[in-house]
Amino acid sequence: MLLRLAADALVLLHLVFILFVLGGGLLLLRWPRLAWLHLPAVAWGAVVELCHLLCPLTPWENQLRRAAGQAGYDGGFVEHYLIPLIYPAGLTSQIQLWLGALVLLVNGAVYGWLLWRWRRRP
Repeated sequence: MLLRLAADALVLLHLVFILFVLGGGLLLLRWPRLAWLHLPAVAWGAVVELCHLLCPLTPWENQLRRAAGQAGYDGGFVEHYLIPLIYPAGLTSQIQLWLGALVLLVNGAVYGWLLWRWRRRP
């Protein structure tokens, strides 16, 4: 039971990290120093998607699930949890490239706007 809860908590942490990578730039409006945490997270998220890497949290989650008597899964977190919701047909290399580009585009727009706003201040 405890191992299953740990695996579920890891899934939640994984999802929060992905949401932070995608939209964390908006938090900089309130807490600008968060950029020191957000920029490396964006870099990691983009590299994982663009280079088709497996996030280290995925094998850890699978190991916890197997130890709890559950079945693990093949592929990564995005392929297992998010892609079935967004793209039922499955993840392709082209979709992964688009996801990586989306991470860079969204955050580039947010950081560009923030820089423009900060430069306008007296």
